[in-house]
Amino acid sequence: MIDVPLVLNLGIIGYRNHAAKLISYIAERTDCKINFIYHPTKQLDERFTNNFSDLYDCDAIIISSPNKTHFEYIEKLSKNFHGYIFCEKPPAINQNELEKLDKFPSNLKQKIFFNFNLRFSDLNDLIKQEINSKELGQIIHIDIFASKGLAFKKEYDGSWRADGNNNMHNILDALTIHFCDLINLHLGKINESFYIPSLISKKGTSYDTGYVILRYENDVTLSIFNSYATPLINEISIIGTNGHLVIRNNQLVIHSPRDTFDKDSLFTNPPISRNSKFDISEDSNTSLRKSLDFFINKVQVKDKIPIEYFDTSMTTNRIILELKNLHGK
Repeated sequence: MIDVPLVLNLGIIGYRNHAAKLISYIAERTDCKINFIYHPTKQLDERFTNNFSDLYDCDAIIISSPNKTHFEYIEKLSKNFHGYIFCEKPPAINQNELEKLDKFPSNLKQKIFFNFNLRFSDLNDLIKQEINSKELGQIIHIDIFASKGLAFKKEYDGSWRADGNNNMHNILDALTIHFCDLINLHLGKINESFYIPSLISKKGTSYDTGYVILRYENDVTLSIFNSYATPLINEISIIGTNGHLVIRNNQLVIHSPRDTFDKDSLFTNPPISRNSKFDISEDSNTSLRKSLDFFINKVQVKDKIPIEYFDTSMTTNRIILELKNLHGK
């Protein structure tokens, strides 16, 4: 019988923004608690510590700090900590860091979990269900639009996201990487890639907008538009040989079949074959909880995290770095 601890002791690196969301989710649970919140200089409540070694006695550590610190903390923990590590994406910000992670022994890789939470989303299940379905036929193109007006909030200008010296491609690292990872799970190897970044808001010095086009080995094309300089937009379009799926304004609509004709035997718009609610924003929050649940369950039973999770994270990270290289950074 596996000895499951009644309450897991967790440590977290980071306390604002996304880290605050993770802290709030953990606070709702009775099977784990945050013992330490590490920050190099700040002490905001009794859980805060400036002593990194305080983390070593925890069952698991969550890394939700700026991207440039992820590898530094993983490497430090790999030498002194024997528990599990939950790290926000991206795992690494350059090729050298990625190669070092890739060389970690398998037993260590199976205790590190990178949080690509869309793998646990309803959207992931939907894509899995609809690839080569009768309604859509063979998938040939996917469009993804995910953006909001974050760059126009007053606190953005001085944030780490807006710092071009350290996070020039912050939109690529924070948002686009999730969608690349999600689609890569289903479509496999990429043959061609194209990337246009821009700074639309003129706030800060990093890119706040990015447009990515990928062409897969099976000839499916994917376009991803992400921005922090627009109104809130969450839309997805999947085009197949027999139908067209659209998620817009929290509504999923599928038009099918292709062979729909008018009285003159000319092609006309296919009828709606499915119409249902689908809230992409809520799905993102739910998938984050599911991703955290998956990790905590592994820690509780001291089970290995499948190596495929680590390897796929490396593949996705490598693609993002290649896209950056298209612009010399």
